[in-house]
Amino acid sequence: MARVELNVNLNRVEGDLELALSLEDGVVVEARTVGTLYRGFEQILVGRSPCDALVLTPRVCGICGTAHLYAAVLALEHAWRVPVPANATRIRNVCLIAEGIQNDLRQTFLFFAPDFRNARYRDRPWFAAADAEFAPFSGRVHRETLAITRRVVEVVAHFGGQWPHSSYMVPGGVTSPADARRLLACRTIFAELREWYERIVIGAPLDEWLALDSAANYFAWLERPAHAASALGLMSRCARDLGLQRMAAGTPHMISFGAWCDPLRWDAPHSARLVPGGFYDGDTGRIAELDQALISEHVRHSWFRPYSGGRHPWQGETIPDYQPGSDRYTWAKAPRYADKVVQTGPLAELLIGGDALIADLYATEGGNAWLRQFARVRRIAYELAQAERHLHELAEHLGEPHIANPAKHAEIDGEGYGLIMAARGALGHWLRIRGGVIEKYQIVTPTAWNASPRDSAGLPGHWEQSLVGLSVADPDDPVEIGHVIRSHDPCLVCTVHMLETGKRWRFLP
Repeated sequence: MARVELNVNLNRVEGDLELALSLEDGVVVEARTVGTLYRGFEQILVGRSPCDALVLTPRVCGICGTAHLYAAVLALEHAWRVPVPANATRIRNVCLIAEGIQNDLRQTFLFFAPDFRNARYRDRPWFAAADAEFAPFSGRVHRETLAITRRVVEVVAHFGGQWPHSSYMVPGGVTSPADARRLLACRTIFAELREWYERIVIGAPLDEWLALDSAANYFAWLERPAHAASALGLMSRCARDLGLQRMAAGTPHMISFGAWCDPLRWDAPHSARLVPGGFYDGDTGRIAELDQALISEHVRHSWFRPYSGGRHPWQGETIPDYQPGSDRYTWAKAPRYADKVVQTGPLAELLIGGDALIADLYATEGGNAWLRQFARVRRIAYELAQAERHLHELAEHLGEPHIANPAKHAEIDGEGYGLIMAARGALGHWLRIRGGVIEKYQIVTPTAWNASPRDSAGLPGHWEQSLVGLSVADPDDPVEIGHVIRSHDPCLVCTVHMLETGKRWRFLP
């Protein structure tokens, strides 16, 4: 039996990612996900004014800064019990949608789809089409995706002044109201995007696409010329011909924080979502109401100062403790929900949120790399529909308040958390305020859930489970690994480089 130890440094992902794999006869038998960069934002925020989080956390990521800003402001509003006008929530949601769409399109057609141009696939019947559509900077879909995604983030700039790293959400609302000029500009952008999505991505009207409710109906759709020739149709034909629908199930458990805060139900900001969240128990197939108290983070195999078991983010800490050569192997923590390994992302969001097509595809074939990517493109349709609804409601309520500034005495000590569905999945911020400053701040990102290392019980994370059993035809060109990992839209960016230089550093709490 031939055993090979393989280290894969993956490009076309957000950030630096290394995978340590053990192969026997070309099959992955063990996997370790190595996050090679240290995130220092939680430590940077300690001792600062609570509202500094609104400036610093959008810089956690250059792609999903709006999501981090949204989670941060929700955490402050939770701690201070600050009400939010309906129009403010509508504006926040529209901007989050714009940012999410640009990510979903770029990840699909700039990061994931180019793998189908691998030279190994040259004899496949779809290769020429994939090359013509997905080739970086020369393929039609690649070029048009770059253009349309540059356009859609202008929505955030209309309300936030810039994108990325905007700071226009504040406790109690947003800094700029909706007016006729902004609404007209945003409606024009989303109309252009919808027309392109219908014509190029799905090859059908949006309403007809959203009405699809079964696997059988979709596979029949895949035979229709208009959809088969669309970007999603081509991607699906490539992926399914390669068997991606049989790859990378990973953990059966899923988590979603629920999509888009309900503008009319601020009184329960962490449960009132337009698309419900929850926990999908893969053992029973049941969806349970989310309880954030069941979230914990483990560091047994991470380069952080050890503590026993898992800790809730309010009790957790992020003190670096770099130990090369030990059984600790990553800068990522291991988040768990009710001590279970979970996955998150568009598949979890739509399955838990009740999309009939995704639910039937999941029931038919289970979780897999193709369905994970398919769900990301499917979600764009919901994002477009919600954006149009919110812009219509803003027009109907033009002139209503966009902010309810809290009184200074409302900025009390206490604890708060903000949960949001970012483009990549469940994002949470937890903070504690003492003496008027931040005493503790913890961020659990979607990639932390998916790319987690082993926990205190030795359970591998979702990616690590997804890779086990995968056949790798050529260890020097492990394109199969790329298909699996990129289907999760990895994000390991915005961290501080830690290099083994021989110097000794001491990190204080």
